[in-house]
Amino acid sequence: MAKWGQGDPRWIVEEREDGTNVNNWHWTERDATSWSKGKLREFLVGIVVENEAGRCQISEMKQVEGIIKESGAKHKGLIEIPNLSEENEVEDTEVNVSKKKGDGDVLKELMRTAGTAQVREALGGYLKALKTEFTVGMILPTKATATQELTIKRKLSENTLQIQGSSPVPLGVRIPTVALHMTEMFDTAVEQLYSIFTVKDLVQKFSKSPAILEAEKGGKFQMFDGNITGEYVELLTNKKIIMKWRCTNWPEEHYATVALNFVPTPGQTELQLDCKGVPACKEENMKFCWKQQHFEEIKGLLQLTTLNG
Repeated sequence: MAKWGQGDPRWIVEEREDGTNVNNWHWTERDATSWSKGKLREFLVGIVVENEAGRCQISEMKQVEGIIKESGAKHKGLIEIPNLSEENEVEDTEVNVSKKKGDGDVLKELMRTAGTAQVREALGGYLKALKTEFTVGMILPTKATATQELTIKRKLSENTLQIQGSSPVPLGVRIPTVALHMTEMFDTAVEQLYSIFTVKDLVQKFSKSPAILEAEKGGKFQMFDGNITGEYVELLTNKKIIMKWRCTNWPEEHYATVALNFVPTPGQTELQLDCKGVPACKEENMKFCWKQQHFEEIKGLLQLTTLNG
């Protein structure tokens, strides 16, 4: 056996400085951990299942939040996937659902049946992305596929799209969107309600999670463990807040425009929410997010503040 650096160069496999895997000659390894975490969050967080008994949503990785419609009781649970592998059929993937203390058995059953089906469908999307997105550049095209790729590039160039080399080029894709309008009454002064959306400590209290807040024009924000991010576009103290707003499971770089109008009334404040640019497939998730995770939690915070005051 020839020593390293000696012998017939046709039989020596070395790492090229440019990282090219020439003719698919040797295995290429890449750590998929970070990519997979982000992609799984994109596919799983925001999944909603609902029936006449209740409604559940995967609010963050592993965590499920639900509400029983008849009583209005809220419950939390966990969802775990112990055997996810591209070697197994998605239909055989085990999905374990458990609930925390309480009588939320109907919600657990909802997630165990309808929820499991949606989770497996999402996992199928993740595994497909793993094979088509993450492995780009790890296995090079053969001469046959290279010819086909060249034909595709020529067709694209005829449509004035420019592609350099074989690097993937992000092309904008128009997605269907909807507009939402919601109103909610709060038993508090407009000044206090406005501060709940602009003061970090208060945001962390109603969201029950860490938050990053720069409540000024152009300032960034991040809430619900990073599941919601955005930027402040306009702030009129005690009157209006306009934001660029997105969930992590939305199409990459897509933002909705969220406008909050604070209207004082005797002894109360009416909050008018207008959303434009919400992905049509996320409409119900968006309504649930604002109704349950914002409005109801803020009312609970206000009630707690009143009792302690």
